[in-house]
Amino acid sequence: MSMTPNTEFENQNTILDIDIMIDDSPPSSSEKREDVHSLLAFIGLRFMVSSMLTRIHAGYFRISLSLCWETLLWKTLLDPTNSETKFLHRIPQMVYRPVLIFLWSFALFVLVLLSLLYLLRCIFRFNLVKGEFLHHVGVNYLFAPWISWLILLESFPFIAPKHIGYKALWWLFALPVVILDIKIYGQWFTKGKRFLTAVANPTSHLSVIGNLVGARAAAKMGWQEVSVCLFSLGMVHYLVLFVTLYQRLSGSDRIPAMLRPVFFLFSAAPSMASLAWASITGSFDTASKMLFFLSLFLFTSLICRPTLFKKSMRKFNVAWWAYSYPVTLLALASTRYAKEVKGEVPHTIMLTLSSLSVLVIIALLLFTALYSKILLRDDDPCLKLPKHSCLL
Repeated sequence: MSMTPNTEFENQNTILDIDIMIDDSPPSSSEKREDVHSLLAFIGLRFMVSSMLTRIHAGYFRISLSLCWETLLWKTLLDPTNSETKFLHRIPQMVYRPVLIFLWSFALFVLVLLSLLYLLRCIFRFNLVKGEFLHHVGVNYLFAPWISWLILLESFPFIAPKHIGYKALWWLFALPVVILDIKIYGQWFTKGKRFLTAVANPTSHLSVIGNLVGARAAAKMGWQEVSVCLFSLGMVHYLVLFVTLYQRLSGSDRIPAMLRPVFFLFSAAPSMASLAWASITGSFDTASKMLFFLSLFLFTSLICRPTLFKKSMRKFNVAWWAYSYPVTLLALASTRYAKEVKGEVPHTIMLTLSSLSVLVIIALLLFTALYSKILLRDDDPCLKLPKHSCLL
């Protein structure tokens, strides 16, 4: 089949016309608005995340501490071998088992969320994390995430302490505690007396509690020597810290009014010590009872002084969560005491403290939900890192 030259030329022109066709019509107004809205949404999201990473700090792990210890309390109360809580055993297993799983899952969700946010802060706001590490209050809250993970591991309803996974996770969560111990306690020894009195404050009890939590978990795994080592490390420094703070030296009054709920950590350390020692010895003996009574006395002396916390209660802030976990720790110790010492008085103490723990954490959850918009505050004392208070 042959084509004339004119036909070929016309076909080429047609092809060229198709190739150079360009739609140069201006975009519609709706498309412009969508692009602007997408850009504004991206800028707003980026600003929100940046602001969140700037304001959030390790002190927010108070929330996970409270939830994890509350989960452990309910696991202890619902234990079928606990004769002091027989009234709870009347509840069908198909009811309280899902409740325990829900509590553990909720605590896990909050802890994972806080851990991810803080990990992002470490990546994008490393200078702020370094500031916390050098701050006399902020450095102590670096123990909080690892304590939370250890408590959550202990309260897990589907894994035994002898399991290989339990042991591997214990090493993962306990090693950072020991590393922080070397940093903090090493400076206490090398910097001298004035350094300790300048930086010691009630939040320093978290370093002690971290060792005691690790000791209790190690005792449950059957690692007797490791548990005794961590227990002795924690208790020796607790005695030094207690004497330093009890004498009201220069470092003891440097807590801002907003952070005064952390004074309840005075009662949390001996409560945890009594539980750790009971796990090491296998019974709630005289030493455990002495520590429990000390904790009960310190807690009672604090609640009898409500004016001390008047300024901190004016506005809701994350420091309020420091009211919860010391009460829960004392309630946990009271369950062991009631199990060892039969009678109406120990049973009443256990029920009172356990009920108080539940009421406090419910109230805190409600306040957190109602005032979630001001949870990340600009005037949080932990965001202010003055040079004179740093661990240089």
